[in-house]
Amino acid sequence: MTGIASLSLVTGVMLAAGGPAFAGSAPASPSPAAAVKNPYSPAYQHPYRHGAVPTLQQHAKMKAWAANHPATTAATGTETLSYGGGVDGIGVQSGHSKVYLVFYGSQWGTQSTNSSGDATFSGDPDGAAPVAQEMFKDIGTGSELWSADLTQWCDGPNVSSGATSCPSNANFIPYQSGGVLSGVWYDNSTASPSAATGHQLGQEAVNAAAHFGNTTAASNRDAYYVILSPHSTNPDNYQGQYCAWHDYNGDSTLTGGPVSSSYGDIAFSNQPYNMDSGSGCGVGFVNSPGTLDGWTMTLGHEWHEMMSDQNPAGGWTNHTGSSYNGQENSDECAWIAPGSTGGAANVKMGTGTFAEQASWSNDTNSCAISHPIVGGGSQGNTVTVTNPGNQSTTTGSSVSLSIKASDSAGAALTYSASGLPTGLSINSSTGVISGTASTAGTYSTTVTAKDSTGATGSTSFSWTVSTSGGGCSSTQLLANPGFESGNTGWTASSGVITNGTGETAHGGSYYAWMDGYGTSHTDTVSQSVTIPAGCKATLSFYLHVDTAETSTTSAYDKLTVTAGSTTLGSYSNLNAGTGYVLKTFDLSSLAGQTVTLKFNGVEDSSLQTSFVLDDTSLTTS
Repeated sequence: MTGIASLSLVTGVMLAAGGPAFAGSAPASPSPAAAVKNPYSPAYQHPYRHGAVPTLQQHAKMKAWAANHPATTAATGTETLSYGGGVDGIGVQSGHSKVYLVFYGSQWGTQSTNSSGDATFSGDPDGAAPVAQEMFKDIGTGSELWSADLTQWCDGPNVSSGATSCPSNANFIPYQSGGVLSGVWYDNSTASPSAATGHQLGQEAVNAAAHFGNTTAASNRDAYYVILSPHSTNPDNYQGQYCAWHDYNGDSTLTGGPVSSSYGDIAFSNQPYNMDSGSGCGVGFVNSPGTLDGWTMTLGHEWHEMMSDQNPAGGWTNHTGSSYNGQENSDECAWIAPGSTGGAANVKMGTGTFAEQASWSNDTNSCAISHPIVGGGSQGNTVTVTNPGNQSTTTGSSVSLSIKASDSAGAALTYSASGLPTGLSINSSTGVISGTASTAGTYSTTVTAKDSTGATGSTSFSWTVSTSGGGCSSTQLLANPGFESGNTGWTASSGVITNGTGETAHGGSYYAWMDGYGTSHTDTVSQSVTIPAGCKATLSFYLHVDTAETSTTSAYDKLTVTAGSTTLGSYSNLNAGTGYVLKTFDLSSLAGQTVTLKFNGVEDSSLQTSFVLDDTSLTTS
């Protein structure tokens, strides 16, 4: 196809996703693909530059060299990708991707917030920062199918090393509906190095994992940290060579060595302020003037490659022995001219349009700028479960609740449920929840429906069981009141419920830590609860406030506590103290209602305030 011939000449590797090594040592690196032989490739003698996008000028030199060094004949198609067997059990991101943008270094300048809620910076002359945020917010919205190419890739124990397609029982990359941006951090604690090494970039990714509270391997399994260096810096000496790359912290070939951590493997990318390279990194490649064309193309290029090869080269890469050898899906489609088959193009998403490049597709044997959703053999089936609303009953009562669900392809569904009140169960064929509730309490119930292709949908609601006979016994209505089961029962901002370092619990190990960033930020923790009619209800919780604010009169950072539309209390940096303080409120006026108990912390643009919550209780008597 048009433009494909040029792909064999792009022998750089793509950005590799990675994670910190465990406590003092790095995880084993994957067996490397054959060393890059093209001396003009940005990955030549720099094997950690996975998915490196060569500049247009460097790409031309690579083409000229490759033309005089014909590739060997491959057993499969020259562009075909195959599975690398995984590294630390990781091949692809087979969950919903969590993208964290890390603006690395004080050279980004003064931070502000625009009308869309995006962080903006005075040291960002091209306005690149908010566009990066909007792009990752928009992925998987507006029925865009640029990212659907990823749904053909998979990992898991049922995928053999060397496979060139996925079995139906594999762990597929799901369609990333609803956006993937999970957090933004301006790390202005120090200036970004003038030419950060691979190790320094990996260390910044580990620092970001800690900042966002992702301090376990599980929390980093689907996380990806984009390290965005500021204008006029030269991370890993990219100028004149390449425009971006990705890797993971455990790569032993990183300049300066692998990055050690106890948070699991950390996927990250090196995203230079590549507008500084002009047309060499894609300025004007799709649009005119197209200042940010190359910026969004390289952000998308590296995300696609990380998704399909999270810990390089354990995911999907080229092993054919051709001049594509070692490349990832986006490498094979780099710099194909707009209007050509498989060429770069503007991709319309939910609220914006962004210049993107295509990525290689094994199942169509082409570079795809748009692709049907595969979804693990589901052909894009969508399962929708209707929320029945919060439920209440009394002990000894007979229950029959029919859960309604539908499949976009009309397929039959099976049902399962977790968190049901004691004595109740769900019929797997009909979705009817029935039985006799036997134990009083508030339950966080989730019902899941699944079709024969593996497509699923779910919904969650609370179920309050009160004592029979009209009396009000002493009952704890909150699920997981001390946070010891993590997010169970609670809806919370990312990383808020934690057992990490920096603050301490009032009791047990876990607590809810809101704010504390020293930048404009909002964190919430909430739970829906039904207060039985005729009962006295008492809310209590322990709160600790610490702050870097120095004012004794101005409340800059605030925590508001509400129950439904009722404001119970408000706290600020003026309430800072050395320990936890017990707060108590009478909620009897809300008896007979289902309300959302919510803690909402809002922090201004400077000087941190931390609101730390633990050992909540909402009891009846």
